[in-house]
Amino acid sequence: MEEIRTLRQLEELAKNRKRKVRVVLAGAEDIRGLQAVLQAVNSGIAECILTGSEKVIMKCLALLDQDPFRFEIVNAGSDEEAAEKAALLVHEGRADFLMKGLLDSSVFLRAVVSRKNGLRTGRTMSHVSVVELPGYHKLLGLSDAGMITYPTFEQKKVILENAVEVMHALGVETPGAAVLTCIEKVNEKLPVTTEAAELQAMNERGEISGCIVEGPVSYDCAMDPKTAAYKGYESRLSSDPDILLVPDINAGNILIKAYTVTMHAKMAGIVVGAACPVVMSSRGSDWQEKYYSLLLAAAAEKKDT
Repeated sequence: MEEIRTLRQLEELAKNRKRKVRVVLAGAEDIRGLQAVLQAVNSGIAECILTGSEKVIMKCLALLDQDPFRFEIVNAGSDEEAAEKAALLVHEGRADFLMKGLLDSSVFLRAVVSRKNGLRTGRTMSHVSVVELPGYHKLLGLSDAGMITYPTFEQKKVILENAVEVMHALGVETPGAAVLTCIEKVNEKLPVTTEAAELQAMNERGEISGCIVEGPVSYDCAMDPKTAAYKGYESRLSSDPDILLVPDINAGNILIKAYTVTMHAKMAGIVVGAACPVVMSSRGSDWQEKYYSLLLAAAAEKKDT
């Protein structure tokens, strides 16, 4: 498989699937979410089920000049019910993955992790962002900027493995992962640096496979070979990473927003580690980010028969 280097290429990847992906939009009283799934449906990529208030969803579809009877709508009397019904549709095999609409993330995630809905795998779930960054020559994965607040060392290992899995789905055979800290040396007073060094050591011992791990490394040395050379930092990745592993959700969230708000980067994001990919964009995300996130989930979804 050829490596996917732009978000637009995700669309071609989705179109080349053997069958359409089936997505359920939970809390579909969401104009931007509906625009995203409509784009996927009109491109021949997806089939879609909508959960939420049938009356409000039909009004939203009418505002978008869409025939409300074109879609299967599963009526729900509350946000909680909309999320529950969406998760059950995936569990019952009627959809391949679910997507968050106009719901609070906490409500949505409760349905995903609920044992009765059958989407838990026992694996740590984490959020993986994929960014198309101006001035960078390929897609850049970043995790975790949206789910696990202050990850333990054991969680960081799984966050890294989840991000590697996503990059593999994009055709990156051996992604390079930079474990970011504020410095590029081990300092016992900064536990994140010792954890970064241990992740690299685990990778070198073969305990973390399918990638090359480097850490601890500061952002400038990770991303700029000239800075790395000037500071005397010898990068295993040649300062050309595919994945940035951030120390906590604050660092990741700030970095992602700096990319998207100030640098006008494009991004997609999914939650990995459940029985299916989960699209969980911010309610404030534009329809294109939601659409690209849907495409990323389609790439990460393993059933293609």
